[in-house]
Amino acid sequence: MHAEREGASLNPGGQGLIGVVLDRRYRIDAPIARGGMSMVYRGMDLRLDRPVAIKVMDPQFAADPQFLARFEFEARAVARLNHPGLVGVHDQGSDGAHAFLVMELVEGGTLRELLRERGPMPPHAVVAVARPVLEALAVAHRAGLVHRDIKPENVLISHAGDVKIADFGLVRAIAASNTTSRSVILGTAQYLSPEQVTTGTADPRSDVYAAGVLLFEMLTGTAPFTGDTSLSIAYQRIDNDVPEPSGLIEGVPPEFDELVVRATERDPDERFADAGVMATQLRSVSAQLQLPTYRVPAPRRVPQQPPASADTTSRTPNEPVAAHPTRPASDHSPDQTPGHDATTVLASPAPESGLQHTKVVTTVTARLPQDEPPPPVDDPAADPFGNVEARLRRSRRTVLVWLLAVLLIAATVGFGGWWLGSGRYAAVPVIDGQDRAAAAATIEAAGFTTKTRGQYSDAAAVDSVLGTDPSAGSKVPRGSSVTILVSLGRPAVPEVTGNGDLAAVEAALQERTFVPVKGGEAFSARVPVGAVAALEPAPGTVLDVGSQVQMILSKGAPPVDVPDVSGMSEDAAREALDAVGITVREVQQVFDADVDAGDAIGTDPAVGANVEAGSSVVLTVSNAVKVPVLLGRSVESAKSELDRLGLGYQVRQLVSSDRSLVIGQSPSAGDRVPPGTTITLTSLL
Repeated sequence: MHAEREGASLNPGGQGLIGVVLDRRYRIDAPIARGGMSMVYRGMDLRLDRPVAIKVMDPQFAADPQFLARFEFEARAVARLNHPGLVGVHDQGSDGAHAFLVMELVEGGTLRELLRERGPMPPHAVVAVARPVLEALAVAHRAGLVHRDIKPENVLISHAGDVKIADFGLVRAIAASNTTSRSVILGTAQYLSPEQVTTGTADPRSDVYAAGVLLFEMLTGTAPFTGDTSLSIAYQRIDNDVPEPSGLIEGVPPEFDELVVRATERDPDERFADAGVMATQLRSVSAQLQLPTYRVPAPRRVPQQPPASADTTSRTPNEPVAAHPTRPASDHSPDQTPGHDATTVLASPAPESGLQHTKVVTTVTARLPQDEPPPPVDDPAADPFGNVEARLRRSRRTVLVWLLAVLLIAATVGFGGWWLGSGRYAAVPVIDGQDRAAAAATIEAAGFTTKTRGQYSDAAAVDSVLGTDPSAGSKVPRGSSVTILVSLGRPAVPEVTGNGDLAAVEAALQERTFVPVKGGEAFSARVPVGAVAALEPAPGTVLDVGSQVQMILSKGAPPVDVPDVSGMSEDAAREALDAVGITVREVQQVFDADVDAGDAIGTDPAVGANVEAGSSVVLTVSNAVKVPVLLGRSVESAKSELDRLGLGYQVRQLVSSDRSLVIGQSPSAGDRVPPGTTITLTSLL
């Protein structure tokens, strides 16, 4: 197998493969959409003469045997599925540097485009989209397959109102590739389940979570979690529940709130077991609310795809899909407009396959009304020769006017050619050996403005001039800005910023010309799991331009043992726990006859338990009250002391008198008793 154009590759516009025939069968006609790891084209199956969608993976995957094996296995598994809600897989293969998947071409648009056009959807429209999606997923789940990337871009809507899911199996195949780091979370941040973020595992309940987020977005027009980076969006769902849609938009039935909340439980065991169970619940809700049937409209503002022979322009949505829909080349009505010619036949140039198609398009040509009289003409019988002298004067004036016009045009063209060719351009001067001030003066004297930009250099001293951008001798328009490049010296490893955010650290390293590489994992009590905990070499180390710097990723806080805090005061116990990275989340007052009030009894988890640093414990503190010495005091003084300690009292005396002396007490002085205990006093009288 080989591609008919050697060296063709995926370029930013998607034009490099146009006209290529893959596997001697599938001709690539026009780009549809572009993603981070693939390009989707409209193509033609030359053997069966039918239009198809062709997803061509990035060339790095075609060189990976592990990816190709998984890619073929997943394609075979999906091809065996039979459901109208699944985009059909026709073929799969690799041709030279191109691994490709041939699929059913869905003419229409995506759910993402429909949401952008119409915003939040009413419940009956949500059911019309979600029901076929869930039923198609149920077929896959019963076959042991998990999609892993349910999102609006992968839900296609045809012009006939059919709803289909695309891109089954590709995430799993890419995950198996040697070109993909095992620490990368594969999927789309907005729709990942918590277990996909924390462990990278996925099962049918993960698709159920994504379907719940899809329901939320259709009902509200927005995703439940937002953030500055994909990583921050993904990690939000670990500690946060998806809110009820009715909290964002009025009119959402409570039944839909319950459906979304159940599908997006953070604990997978609390969700629907699979898409089939969720589809059953959705049908029950629809019947309960008596929602009408609804035909889902295809998006109207989908860019048209030109025919294969035309000059095509690729369309790149925010997130590409596997078999992206297109519109027909012409939406004109076949009815002709009265008073106009409406049919013109244009033949498209023959493609490489030798086939030639004729395209009928409509155009509008003005036609004169039938009753409009023809323009008047001179009567030649009145003066067959005319006024010869007047004609000569008009002729001389005409010649003069034409001569002046020609001279003006020639002068304009000459000046324009000179200006466009070299007049408005000047060469950037050479500034070698000059300091910054002298270089700026030289450039400004040549008719340019200046600005300065630092550039790291292993050899040049700091603040010395390295050159210009554009380089010396380049022809640029007069008045343009020329940048003076000034040496920053050798770069130093930066500090870790942004709470260790991987993207921020990589950007900081690349800004200093360093090549960031992953250098293993380490415990960190201050940096979240997966973020950058440290750099190797350490920040501040000066290195050569382009050196590699290892990023040590955090694997969370290290485990610690709960210390023994029994007998300590509450403040001392807190300090002992804080010293090993454990916080107190709750203090419980418990009676202990052996511990004074306010002193620690123990913790939950107990002493010696192994927990992660940053964990919290319950601290138990004694509320025992030590009975004071009351013998020899007046009854009045004893009562006052017991009131202060929160203890009750009972006085045994012959005559009721607060001036009588206490000669006995029970419990005895020094005993520890629970708060509110009654102390029996015996007085002298």
